[in-house]
Amino acid sequence: MPPRSGNRAWKKLKRNRSALVGLVLVSFFVLIALAAPLLPVPDPAATSWTAVRKAPSAAHWLGTDEIGRDILSRMIWGARASLMAGVVSVIIAVLIGVPLGLLSGYFGKWIDQIISRIADALLATPFLILAIALAAFLGPSLTNAMIAIGLSAMPVFIRLTRGQVLSVKTEDFVEGARAVGLGNGAIIFRYILPNVFAPILVQATLTIATAIIAEASLSFLGLGQQPPAPSWGSMLNVAKNFLTQAPWMAWWPGAAIFLVVLGFNLLGDGLRDALDPRES
Repeated sequence: MPPRSGNRAWKKLKRNRSALVGLVLVSFFVLIALAAPLLPVPDPAATSWTAVRKAPSAAHWLGTDEIGRDILSRMIWGARASLMAGVVSVIIAVLIGVPLGLLSGYFGKWIDQIISRIADALLATPFLILAIALAAFLGPSLTNAMIAIGLSAMPVFIRLTRGQVLSVKTEDFVEGARAVGLGNGAIIFRYILPNVFAPILVQATLTIATAIIAEASLSFLGLGQQPPAPSWGSMLNVAKNFLTQAPWMAWWPGAAIFLVVLGFNLLGDGLRDALDPRES
């Protein structure tokens, strides 16, 4: 993105209050996740049988869980797992989906037919169902969950990139590049990819929110982060058994998932408006 376009987009983003709220929420959770090793909180795996299911107090600000572990500590360390799953999953989806979409849209013919049919077949299966199936096949772990979510999100980026390339490759500046003898590689990376970057960035931001929900769902089902390592999804899985005796065990991970997903969605909507050249 050229510097002037970037500055204009940032100015438009700053005028969007909901986008700024999303940016603040995302920044807060990212900072918490990065600062987890430096914060003065107990070991998230440390148990205390004298503090089982204690309500929020000065000693344990968010209470304790079913085996006396500090929920605040587990929330902070769980943020690392959730955010890492969201970001890494989307990186996997982008690194595979965008090149395939570029090839499909630019070259067309049999390449387009093969890639499009594969994408259509994957899109025919609901995202979360496909992620659960892949995670179950690969085995329960956070790494395998990220791979499963990334592969499940990949078809969206294939289809988006292909559609954008089909639109851009007929523009006059691309035809001019061909006329002066530039090769396909140079045209794709110098002229087409920069012009399809904005919608890919917006989709990536929105997909991070979906990936975080998917990771929480997989952890809830026992296919993601494995105990005793903290994860918001696995915390909710345990909390469902104690909703009457210790409802705070479900409050905090549920609220955290809601807020971080809300933040990425608001930020993604704001980026879409800011990067749209038709918007003044």
